[in-house]
Amino acid sequence: MKKILSISLLIISSFLLQAQEVKWETNLNNAIELSKKVNKPIMMFFTGSDWCGWCIRLQKEVFYLPEFSAWANKNVIPLEVDFPKRTPQAPELQQQNNQLQQFFQVGGFPTIWIVNATTENGQVNFEKLGSTGYVAGGPTAWIATADQILKTK
Repeated sequence: MKKILSISLLIISSFLLQAQEVKWETNLNNAIELSKKVNKPIMMFFTGSDWCGWCIRLQKEVFYLPEFSAWANKNVIPLEVDFPKRTPQAPELQQQNNQLQQFFQVGGFPTIWIVNATTENGQVNFEKLGSTGYVAGGPTAWIATADQILKTK
């Protein structure tokens, strides 16, 4: 019995080590720098993290799963653009997120924009590749939608 338990723990721990967690940026400038460095577009996730039911559902059904983590780490720089109601945010982050929401004309959550971004003379320029939101069907369906957007890259 101890041998089975030991083997099971070893297998589970190896799976956990293989599953790479996604690092979500919150600062646009950091995301742009990283995007340039690794030559990947930015995936902006407009969310209401502590109140938006569809946002929470998208995270549970897609963003927290290993399939998404593997896809995101290979294809995009994730940027969370959050509009919480109960969680305090720094004023600079609120200002950045409000400007992004206005620029991308985001009226509902969740909204995901995939973009290429550059900075020139202190001015950020965006090339919009496409947008999506919640997609039913789990990570496979959501990733297929995002892959269609990336084909325009």
